[in-house]
Amino acid sequence: MSMSHLYGRREEEEDGVEVESFEVTDWDLANEFNPARHKHRPTKDQATYGIWADRDSDEDERPSFGGKNSKDYTAPVNFVSAGLRKSAAEEKQQKGEGGSDDSEDEGPSAPPPPPRSTAPKKLQMGTFRGNQPQRFAGGIQSGKGLGTWEKHTRGIGQKLLQKMGYQPGKGLGKNAQGIINPIEAKLRKGKGAVGAYGNERTKQSLQDFPTVDSEEEEEKEFQKELGQWRKDPAGSVGKKKPKYSYRTVDELKSKGKLAGRTTAVSAGELAQVKVIDMTGREQKVYYSYSQMTNKHSVPDEGPPSLSTQDQKGSGFALPELEHNLQLLIDLTEQDILQSARRLQHEKDVVVSLSHESRALQTRLEAEQDSIQRIEAVLELVGRFPSGEMAPGEEGPSLQECARIFDTLQKDYYEEYKTMGLADLAVAVVQPLLKDKLRSWDPLKDSSYCLEDIGQWRAILESRDFHSSAPDSNMDPYHRLLWEVWISVMRPCVTAWQPRNVGPMVDCVELWAPILPLWILDHLMEQLILPRLQREVDTWNPLTDTVPIHSWIHPWLPLLQARLEPLYPPIRSKLSNALQRWHPSDTSARLILQPWKDVFTPGAWEAFMVKNIIPKLALCLEELVINPHQQQMEPFHWVMDWEGMLSPSSLVSLLDKNFFTKWLQVLCSWLSNSPNYEEITKWYLGWKTMFSDALLTQPLIKDKFNEALDIMNRAVSSGMGGYMQPGARENIAYLTQTERRKDFQYEAMQERRDAESVAHRGISSGVPTNFKDLIQAKAEENNIVFMPLVAKRHEGKQLYTFGRIVIYIDRGVVFVQGEKTWVPTSLQSLIDMAK
Repeated sequence: MSMSHLYGRREEEEDGVEVESFEVTDWDLANEFNPARHKHRPTKDQATYGIWADRDSDEDERPSFGGKNSKDYTAPVNFVSAGLRKSAAEEKQQKGEGGSDDSEDEGPSAPPPPPRSTAPKKLQMGTFRGNQPQRFAGGIQSGKGLGTWEKHTRGIGQKLLQKMGYQPGKGLGKNAQGIINPIEAKLRKGKGAVGAYGNERTKQSLQDFPTVDSEEEEEKEFQKELGQWRKDPAGSVGKKKPKYSYRTVDELKSKGKLAGRTTAVSAGELAQVKVIDMTGREQKVYYSYSQMTNKHSVPDEGPPSLSTQDQKGSGFALPELEHNLQLLIDLTEQDILQSARRLQHEKDVVVSLSHESRALQTRLEAEQDSIQRIEAVLELVGRFPSGEMAPGEEGPSLQECARIFDTLQKDYYEEYKTMGLADLAVAVVQPLLKDKLRSWDPLKDSSYCLEDIGQWRAILESRDFHSSAPDSNMDPYHRLLWEVWISVMRPCVTAWQPRNVGPMVDCVELWAPILPLWILDHLMEQLILPRLQREVDTWNPLTDTVPIHSWIHPWLPLLQARLEPLYPPIRSKLSNALQRWHPSDTSARLILQPWKDVFTPGAWEAFMVKNIIPKLALCLEELVINPHQQQMEPFHWVMDWEGMLSPSSLVSLLDKNFFTKWLQVLCSWLSNSPNYEEITKWYLGWKTMFSDALLTQPLIKDKFNEALDIMNRAVSSGMGGYMQPGARENIAYLTQTERRKDFQYEAMQERRDAESVAHRGISSGVPTNFKDLIQAKAEENNIVFMPLVAKRHEGKQLYTFGRIVIYIDRGVVFVQGEKTWVPTSLQSLIDMAK
């Protein structure tokens, strides 16, 4: 089917209803048989009316370069018919009356509808030309046959409306609130504007929109106001009602001054400064700043113009009366403002007095509370014994006084600190404590009264007080101990025998935790240490049966470095006693061994070099090495001092006084047809006499290796004549075994060094300086190496290497000796520290 069947046009009338006929027209044929023809852009009418647009003769013409054809504005205005639909009752009434009402309103009857054989013109609702009446499109029946054209279509519009809830015969909308009938038009009587001829609402409008119409009332009010206008301004001024200006008291108070006027002449008016105001539409000139200020004070009330003043002057004008009235108003306003100021001042005074009253009341309550607390404190203080007490009356005990002071500290701490009640303890507790300690013997019962004094320490000692000597500002607890406890300990220490060390050491150790540091130092330095010095001066190591270390060493934890002045006299007396000593006497080692860890390493090494090593060297020189009948006692006497001497000193002693003779005996033995099995046993026997620590020393190891080399050369060269069978193999096996042991020991030592280095996390084993080398060696041997705080010698920092005090100068280690600093090697330093 072609498009012509869908858009063909034919118009038939069936019972006054327009029906579209889909017939084939010339336009359809031209469009069907010539589809490539040029199609012009649709005109505005075609876009608006579609198939009902007018088809003018010039529509198919080719458009010119001048653009669109100009419109004819002299043609009448056309409208599209809205299709009025009337109810059945109105249609019956119209048929009955013969259309009289409509004819009167509409004028001449509408012409019959034009034939629809061709493309129709626009549906004309009416043509307005001059004074011609309105004409509607002919044949339109109100509401009759509305939407019947859908029977020629698929009825998509009706279906969409029904899906959205539309019901035929009802209005549109969710609640069917839309109008059913189309809007009715009403003919205006003349050419006037809207509303010029009264109410134009129709019956349908009143039914659909029932609102109260107040146009008549507005019309009456308008006519009433219209009659008040006059062309003569003078008459209006004369009849105009006077305008009154009211100002309340609150407004006057808020402004705080007379509006628009001042009672005194301002400085700006005296200056008469010319001010040009260009802030408004017109330029204005003022002759003072006050005029400009008054201009802005009341914006809605400007000064009266000249014309108004003339008009008033021409009428009723009394300037004196106006001045007097204005003066009375100003005075009244001034009184109101002054009264308001006085009232505000009185209110402020009331607030200030009430605040002061509350502050005084709070202070009074605090003072009363303070008075009550002071009375309670006085009551507690009154319990202490005083000089006014009767001879037979007993005061509170030491425990009761402690409870009273504890109550004062906990419940009345502020009064306790303010009044300095802690000083009262010295006067109250001192007599009681002195009476209790009068019969106390510290050496017999060292814990006597310890808990009582410890309780007073918790009560009286101040945490932020640090005293170093007895003075007037001493802490109460310190003063109590200084005047009571020290006075008891002083005679006890004077009568004490230093060799009876146990009771005194126990007493000091028991009381040290509760004693102030300066009192403990005074006890040690001024009482005990001088007593020990006098006893050391009278000590004789040759005749005294009690070893000196038994009554000196128990004081090491308490006195520590304070005992240093006692060591030189002790070493001097020991050195004198060792002048006639022989290594066979083991008592010397028993006497000196406890002092090895007490003396400094340098002092101990110097003491050994001076007094012991010469005796041991002489003993080794007297030693006779005889493989057939060996006397081992002298050698054992020397080796017993191994733990007392440093490894380096002992190795040097053996090298000079033992290995020389021992190798000579071996060589002479090998030159006289020896028994190599006996030589092997003799070699291994002497080697077992040395400890593992000595065998690891390089010098000792070299000496034994030298002995093996001598034996190997002897069996290789055949020295000595006859040689036992298998001697060479035995000596080679012995040499290989000893070398393997040395190699295993060195490998194990290297492994330990590598593990220690890895454990420390040292990436490079090369120290950067000599101090780092000492630090590395100290870590390898588990020796503490650290600087001494604020300790220097000749500008050099002092260090502790174990218990040895050293300093480093130009890559040399100096060890502190008895009287001077002695240079030493790193290995000797390690040996002394161990």
